[in-house]
Amino acid sequence: MTEISPQDAAAKLKSGEAVVVDVRDKDEWDEGHIPGAMHMSRGTIELDIEGKVPDPNAMIICHCGGGGRGALATESLQKMGYKNVRNMSGGFKAWKAASLPMTK
Repeated sequence: MTEISPQDAAAKLKSGEAVVVDVRDKDEWDEGHIPGAMHMSRGTIELDIEGKVPDPNAMIICHCGGGGRGALATESLQKMGYKNVRNMSGGFKAWKAASLPMTK
């Protein structure tokens, strides 16, 4: 599985090169999230992804709170045929620690 740093994820999101998918639970998302990210919780991402990101070649960056659920979601999407999926190392905690933008 390929990992990406929060800083690189921020750059790819800003440039439009990637879609960021937050796989945390809704209550975690509501407490704060990455501006421009999509929310698809770990339990439903396999059902929701094709409707929201139909291109199997799109760069998708998954993240959770600390890295575990994001890694599982990344593996699931790869098994579904998505070819360019990354897990953001350290999850949202690492994003916040890097003082990157967040919103509610």
